[in-house]
Amino acid sequence: MIPTSYPTSEEMARLTARMLLEIKAVHFNAAEPFTLSSGLPSPAYIDCRKLISYPRIRTTLMDFLTVTVMRNAGFEAFDNIAGGETAGIPFAAFVAERMALPMTYVRKKPKGHGKGARIEGDMTEGQRVLLVEDLTTDGGSKLSFVDAIRDTGATCAHTAVIFYYGIFPETEKTLGDHGVNLHSLCTWWDVLAEAKASGAFDAATLTGVEEFLNDPRGWQAARS
Repeated sequence: MIPTSYPTSEEMARLTARMLLEIKAVHFNAAEPFTLSSGLPSPAYIDCRKLISYPRIRTTLMDFLTVTVMRNAGFEAFDNIAGGETAGIPFAAFVAERMALPMTYVRKKPKGHGKGARIEGDMTEGQRVLLVEDLTTDGGSKLSFVDAIRDTGATCAHTAVIFYYGIFPETEKTLGDHGVNLHSLCTWWDVLAEAKASGAFDAATLTGVEEFLNDPRGWQAARS
């Protein structure tokens, strides 16, 4: 059941950032950058999968995510909640439970045996599907999941994530051009602000991360 009273989106963003920092899901290292799945370097890395191991925090954030979607998209806007393989699956289950809706999940590619399905669970023609993931960077990886959902005859006009990088200007256009609205709880800017306020990292590290956030493509090009 979803309580009727919740903080503003700004306060939810601050609290989400605080919780991510508290469980050390946020990693900053400008001196020895991380390598993202794209192969590009980054001084900032986030591991939202850690949230499943912290019941109080995951419960709060799943409440936040559910109420954010309902505020933005509508209280009766969906018939099915789909998780993207694999990180999105537990979060989709938590959201589906709160919204009392069926849950499914979408494979990254067809299963190599049987019917070769990409959708697991019951998804039917005409259903309005919410795609749930842990995070999004530039939005590109969501399109394959959305297309797989639409191939069933269902519709998918919304995706919800806990964390949105918020530093690549093309992200919302990429999704919007595909007919998908993005809902998220916080961005790197929210995390950086909370990290500064809490003293979670030293000043030199925060300065290095801020340089990246202001010009991520330039920062990466200089180090690739």
